[in-house]
Amino acid sequence: MHRALRRTRFALACAASLVAACSRGEKAGDSARVADSTAVATPAPAVTPAAPALTDANIFALLDEANAADSAAGSIAAVKGTSPDVKAFGRQMMRDHHALRVAGQGLAKKLNSTPAPPTGDTSVAAAAAWQDSLNAMPRGGAWDKAYISHEVTVHEAVLNTLQTALGAAQNTELKDLITKAAPNIQGHLDRAKQIQAKLQ
Repeated sequence: MHRALRRTRFALACAASLVAACSRGEKAGDSARVADSTAVATPAPAVTPAAPALTDANIFALLDEANAADSAAGSIAAVKGTSPDVKAFGRQMMRDHHALRVAGQGLAKKLNSTPAPPTGDTSVAAAAAWQDSLNAMPRGGAWDKAYISHEVTVHEAVLNTLQTALGAAQNTELKDLITKAAPNIQGHLDRAKQIQAKLQ
């Protein structure tokens, strides 16, 4: 999962370089040259040992963190969003992620599994920093765009995490919970992308 996030950040950095080059009005040949030089100038990510496989306790913790973060950000969007679509999406995130969180916590309790984040997990700190940013940004169109853009990125990452977790989970009830949650998260991603396109 951590390797997938590093690859995503690397890809976003390369994409940002390409967009910046193209937006300066460079010719197609120059853009290709910039893309090539970016690929050459950007060192390949360091090869790190594979992270240990996720345990069921890790999975419960990651699911709980993701649901708590998206529910909290949704509560901010429900109040601070200016677009009716953004406000409604925020309310949906509060409702749906709260329900998913309750289901995960209930199953963890039933299985007597104490959620334990994987070593080096920084998702709680990242979620707190994002909520601080949402609260600090002034209301308006730029706020709506930033929130929805983040929701697209987060839901893509959560879908990747669910796929990894499904392969790592040992308990069949946990696998069932993940399988049932995935279409919900995909629906959120699809709706966030629709709103994002309208806000452009």
